[in-house]
Amino acid sequence: MKKLLKSLSEKDFRLYRQTKRDRLRELDEDELIDLHARVRNARNKHMTVYRREAAAAVSDKAARGAARRTTRGNAARVEALETALARVSRRLGTVAKQNAAALKQARLDAARSDAPSFAGAGADDPAAARIPGGKAKSKQKSAGRKKREASDIAAGAKRQAKRDSR
Repeated sequence: MKKLLKSLSEKDFRLYRQTKRDRLRELDEDELIDLHARVRNARNKHMTVYRREAAAAVSDKAARGAARRTTRGNAARVEALETALARVSRRLGTVAKQNAAALKQARLDAARSDAPSFAGAGADDPAAARIPGGKAKSKQKSAGRKKREASDIAAGAKRQAKRDSR
């Protein structure tokens, strides 16, 4: 592995070093996305070089087995960068999942704080006092509820019409 890492260019070696586990922990999601793109581009560049040289070597050697020996270095570089890309992808997935969970929890907390509380609705509640019987309405007539009820009625009428036509 050391020999392989020495065969990388300085730029690619620095990129590879940035994908070490302790360095990835320091990065936030945006930095990880940027690093992921840079590692993927480097891997794709080396993959293209490897494929072109392998294709040329096959036509020169007239055998794939013999051509493989000449492209081992490029294949090893691609494999090293693929390993680095996998590390970044894994860490990016973990961080993205954590951020999504935090955002979801923040939205739920905000929704709970904005929602009215019906738990204590009774005689002390002025809104409940205006409704005869002192109980709050359980069903609100929203646009969505109206549409859903109309759809249920239509479906029931369609089923009944199908039975009546038999």
